[in-house]
Amino acid sequence: MKILYSLQATGNGHITRANELVPIFKKHAKVDILVSGTESSLKLNFNVKYKFKGLSFVFGKRGGISFFHTIRKVNFIRLFIDIWSLNLDDYDLILIDFEPISAWAAKLQNKKAFALSHQYALVNENVPMIKKLSFIHKLILKFYAPVKKGFGFHFAKYDKNIFFPIISKNIRKLKPKVKDHYAIYLPAYSVKKLKKIFTKLNRFNFHIFSKEVKEKVLHKNLTLQPINSKVFSISMANSLGVICGAGFETPAEAIYLKKKLLVIPMKNQFEQKCNAFALKELGYKVTPKLNKTKIENWLKIKEYPTLNYKHNSYEVVEKVLLYYIKTLDSIQILPKNN
Repeated sequence: MKILYSLQATGNGHITRANELVPIFKKHAKVDILVSGTESSLKLNFNVKYKFKGLSFVFGKRGGISFFHTIRKVNFIRLFIDIWSLNLDDYDLILIDFEPISAWAAKLQNKKAFALSHQYALVNENVPMIKKLSFIHKLILKFYAPVKKGFGFHFAKYDKNIFFPIISKNIRKLKPKVKDHYAIYLPAYSVKKLKKIFTKLNRFNFHIFSKEVKEKVLHKNLTLQPINSKVFSISMANSLGVICGAGFETPAEAIYLKKKLLVIPMKNQFEQKCNAFALKELGYKVTPKLNKTKIENWLKIKEYPTLNYKHNSYEVVEKVLLYYIKTLDSIQILPKNN
């Protein structure tokens, strides 16, 4: 059996899932990797066969996505050529983690494609959803990476085809402690803006991680650090709480580590709005923008919700194989605990 596992590299969650799932799939099939996009701070742990520029959203400096710079960066002619030229004849199954080139190529070639992404969960009618999605957001959700069947990932098991988040091995092996700081990762905000807000909260200590920072710097009650997944994970595990965007992976890791959590969704990012809505329904705190008063009120909170996320990578792979290739006697079903 031959599988094409495709993902976009615009978010750490896609990379984390691939690093956990692909080695398990490789035990039972030949797996090639396709990647598009360039924004993730994490790296894949294996070779990539297909690498495309794809469609990557560009962050602004004031808490959101810049649609102007996003559209400006897209080479639509190159995108169409990549979709048209990607030959999927050699593959029995295409697994798609919200990756547009492979999704459209599979659709045009009438190939068996299977979604394996957080975004796929957002189209499930049982998932809590904000009432108002703009026209452009609906178009993105429906046409960005169109796949009809698959499994999704979300903060809660809203349906039988939805899994809890996949937590990386590096996070699972950490032993959370409680020190005297809060961990902050808000990539859509400039360091200047973050310093302006958090230095005013001078009774508390903050570890701020940003691509703008090139080396570790101490500034009043702030420790400014470059993006480093290992260092951030340790800071998060030892923190009093976490302040981050309303993406999927970082909030899920904070929840797994039993940390107090405040999320600030990016502007113009429908997925983060949906995530924030779901987290709020689960009892976690959400604020629509970087606001000193809102953050100060959150810092005073003593009680907060907790969820239990277990290691589920083998369960995910097993259900994918059962669902799609249950008629093949050559596939050995994996043990549930490993």
